[in-house]
Amino acid sequence: MTIEKGDTLPDATLLAMGDQGPEEVALSDRLKGRKVVIFGLPGAYTGTCSTAHVPSFIRTRDGFADKGVDEVICLSVNDPFVMKAWGDDTGGAGAGITFLADPASEFTSAIGMNFSAPPVGFIDRSKRYAMLVEDGKVSVLNAEDSPGECEISAGETLLAQM
Repeated sequence: MTIEKGDTLPDATLLAMGDQGPEEVALSDRLKGRKVVIFGLPGAYTGTCSTAHVPSFIRTRDGFADKGVDEVICLSVNDPFVMKAWGDDTGGAGAGITFLADPASEFTSAIGMNFSAPPVGFIDRSKRYAMLVEDGKVSVLNAEDSPGECEISAGETLLAQM
């Protein structure tokens, strides 16, 4: 079942790089009583993800803060080592974006946003989307029809909808 506006996100344990290495992050702790933007994408260091999707949220991070968003999270089906390096390399981490890993696609699959494209090595990766989540409930959901597109899931589009 694909997540929809009005649904409550399932709890999930994601991974982030901490000072001592990978650390578990309970998504419910990040969402409870908070306004959070989550954007998912097919993969770190891939074309549209690096050249369009992450940059759109770097450009809009301050605008989200102005609208009361507590945190902007970039989520991908990668390991936490790659997500940390990619967050640093794109400047996204420095701009205040949190980079979280869903290495086994458990959360991504649970919300029905997984897809596979074996010819390019993508197995159970994330579709491209952006959502506004308020106290765990999806209030806006923008999902792309194609993983190579970044129009309705861009930071500017979500910000304009708030």
